[in-house]
Amino acid sequence: MTDPNAPTTPAADVLTALLDDLRAESAVLDALVADLAPADWARPTPAEGWTIAHQIAHLAWTDDWTALAARDADGFTAALGERFGALLNAGTDPVEEGATAGAAAEPVDLLARWRAGREEVSAALAAAPADTRLPWFGPPMKPASMATARLMETWAHGQDVADALGATREPTARLRHIAHLGLRTLGFAFTLHGLPAPQHPVRLELTAPDGTVWTFGPADAADRVTGPALDFCLLVTQRRHRDDLALTTTGPTATAWLPIAQVFAGAPGKGRTPTEAD
Repeated sequence: MTDPNAPTTPAADVLTALLDDLRAESAVLDALVADLAPADWARPTPAEGWTIAHQIAHLAWTDDWTALAARDADGFTAALGERFGALLNAGTDPVEEGATAGAAAEPVDLLARWRAGREEVSAALAAAPADTRLPWFGPPMKPASMATARLMETWAHGQDVADALGATREPTARLRHIAHLGLRTLGFAFTLHGLPAPQHPVRLELTAPDGTVWTFGPADAADRVTGPALDFCLLVTQRRHRDDLALTTTGPTATAWLPIAQVFAGAPGKGRTPTEAD
């Protein structure tokens, strides 16, 4: 139970902290690609058909839409209907089209576009009223939720880039945002698969990178997920298969959730195959 007398953090301060973390997460990925030779941008990543250039182009594409949503809600809605409608009518996946078109640019230009776009996102979200709901491809989101979503995507696509390069990223406390979002999207994952929304809450007890334990959900929940926070974030972003992660479930809802967990919007993701199946 929440203490009604406990101090609360103003929404503007929450957003500022989130945007700082988004910048930090972006900087980690930037460091991975900044000095790549042009040929390395064509390296395949674990996402089928996507190179490193596709990954960065997708982030830049999504940043463009995010900034538009924050700056001009009506313009976003109009563009969504016009551009997406035309592509879908032509049998083209707008997300794939955006990544493919962006990846065709010279790496130096693509990198500059992504850098400028993510700065515009930070400025646009910081300027938006903290309690306003911004339009999106799914349900509208407040600026803080939008910033969390951008951080999640930056981290997830950054994992694809790191895997393509054989690099290992140091997990940070920023994973807490993704873990929290992972639990918030529990019902979404069930609905996405045509399943009834869970009737019982789930408790997360995750070991943070510094060895402390992060908890989310009711303390008395019978359904639980325990394990490393990194593993949980890899699961809900579908960057690792369930069988390759040290996560333990208790209860039918938690057990049914993990194989279909999905923190990102859109159709059900294909996920990844287990390591032994590679």
